[in-house]
Amino acid sequence: MLDVGSKAPDFTLLDQDGNNVSLSGLKGQKVVLWFYPKASTPG
Repeated sequence: MLDVGSKAPDFTLLDQDGNNVSLSGLKGQKVVLWFYPKASTPG
């Protein structure tokens, strides 16, 4: 779990075209990370 205000760890995911995209590859750009609670849980 991340603490409020801490930096997100680097990660790599596939985009809609199957290309790898990593957080470190977006350095210097504006990025929005969206976190949401697990399905069917309060919050």
